[in-house]
Parts: sequence; structure tokens; C-alpha cells
Amino acid sequence: MIIDCHAHLVPPSLLDAIRAEKGNFPSVRVIEEGSSLGFAFAGNKPTRPVSKPLSDIAARLQWMDTNKIERQVVGGWLDMFGNELPTEEGTRWARLINTHLAQAAKEQPRFIPLCTVPLQDGARAAEVLKEAHAQGFKGAMIGTQPKGRGGVLDDQSLLPFWEAANSLGSIIFIHPVFESGDNRVHDYGMANAVGRVTDTLIAMSRLIYAGHVTRFSKMKVVAGIGGAALPYVIGRLRRNYSLDKDKLGDPDAALAAMYYDTIVQDVRALRFLADIIGADRIMMGSDMPFPIGDLTPLKIVQETSFSDAERASINGGLAQKLFGL
Repeated sequence: MIIDCHAHLVPPSLLDAIRAEKGNFPSVRVIEEGSSLGFAFAGNKPTRPVSKPLSDIAARLQWMDTNKIERQVVGGWLDMFGNELPTEEGTRWARLINTHLAQAAKEQPRFIPLCTVPLQDGARAAEVLKEAHAQGFKGAMIGTQPKGRGGVLDDQSLLPFWEAANSLGSIIFIHPVFESGDNRVHDYGMANAVGRVTDTLIAMSRLIYAGHVTRFSKMKVVAGIGGAALPYVIGRLRRNYSLDKDKLGDPDAALAAMYYDTIVQDVRALRFLADIIGADRIMMGSDMPFPIGDLTPLKIVQETSFSDAERASINGGLAQKLFGL
């Protein structure tokens, strides 16, 4: 089974529901952009509009067929997670997203959905995660910054969420947000080229040093975009750990415990990732439908020096095991 482990979907029914129910979300400004929608959460600047490829299911399935992909793991779109919203409203918003992701997966079983949780409140995020598992979700896709822009995933207030993820054996896919937290990347297309990497690196390094990855060992953490720069800086992470072992989580143990996608766009980088963490921790991914992703994702796996067994694992075997397919 060929499985794309990293994609995003905004079901058309979700957009229809947002239009119909916008009165239930007073802190969400819905911005009509032609036939699509953009959002402004709690007075913050507007998101990008929802692009057609995020919602065009027929085109998505055609792309999957062309690329010989049988199943696709789909999270929502990070821009519209709404983690900036007040807690109660954000909880209702996450539940709305999950309702329609679950429905899309029911109507099209080739999709494997990851839920959205209200990270602005750890207890509510835990509650929604438990509900989602009861609905059939196997885990969640979360942003690197739990306030939409700002905040850290190792904040003590989020412990109920991590404890719930651990007890449920959740797959937690950690994904960069649009605002990397560094205004220097907003030129030359660097938000995509570099900002996503630095954002993910910082968020993951904090979780590693806080001990979350090894402490909550029953959950399965996926570090997006090939683990960002984590494999490349493992020596520095290790050196820093050696200077303060009594207070820091072990980065080598954490990297060995996590999972990674293939979205590195260079066969040398993918081979290096495998050399550092093992080919058995890697899953093929596309970041579909975003242009910065890899829209021919089987190609890099084929061109990298893997054994046939390793390719089979990367192209779907590992994802099949993690998601219980």
C-alpha cells in the first residue's frame, strides 16, 4: 500500500458550514475571496484565502492516481486552526473542523484524517483529542506555536494534552505555522524556504529538551519536513545536553523515538536523514497541495540509495503500521 503521510485538506462541506454557522463564532471574521474564504481570528491579520487545491477532492484523487498513491494522511490547514480564539470558541471551531474531516474520510476512505485540537488550552485540547479518537481519528496535526503565532509546545499548561496523547497512543504530527516568529524571512520566499525549518527546529528542540518525546513514549511524534534541521544539528544538540544532563532531555534518544517525512527535496539530505535516524523511521510525504512541498513524492525515494525493503517501508509500510491499516 502506497501512503502519503503528509497532506492537507479543507473539505468543501467545512467551508459551507462556516458560511452557515459564522454567527456562532463572533471572534472569527470570515473574508469572502471570490468563491473561497479567508479568516481573521480574534482581531489578528487575515489568513491567506483557502486555495482551490485544498478543497478540490476530485483533483486530489486524480493526483493520487497519477502518483500511484493509494491512501493519504490529511490534516487540516494550519492557517485556519484558530488557536488564537478564546478557549470556548476555539474548542467549537476545532470540533467543527473535525466533524467535516471525519465526514470527508467516511465519504472517501482513501483519506486518513488527523484531527485539530484547541491548543490555546491544554485541558480542552486533551478533551477534543479524546473525542476525536472515539470518532476514529488516530491522532492530531498541531502547529509549532500553540497561540497561532507565539507560545511554546512545552508550556506547562499543555501537559494535559501531552498526557492524553500518551495515554491514547496518538500520532502527533508537528507542523510549522505560517508565521515563523521571525520577520526576517518575509522576503524572497524565505518564509517557505527557511522559516518553516527554523520554526520547526525551535519547537522540536524545546520538546526534546523538556523531555516530552521520551517521557510520553506511547505517543508517536512525527516531525514534519524531514525533521527540519534536527538531524543536521544533532551534534550541537548533544553537546548542549552534555553540559546540563540533569535538566535536559536526551536529544539522541528523542530523535531515535520520532518519525519523519521525506519532504527535504534533495536525495543527499534524505540519505543523511536515514543515516542519522534510520530508514525505518521515515515515511513518504508530499505536503499536498502546497508548491513548496514535493508533488512527485515517490521520485525522491526511488532516487535515494535505499534497499527494496526500506523503500517499501518508506512508501507505505511504516504508515500502515502506525495507523493500523
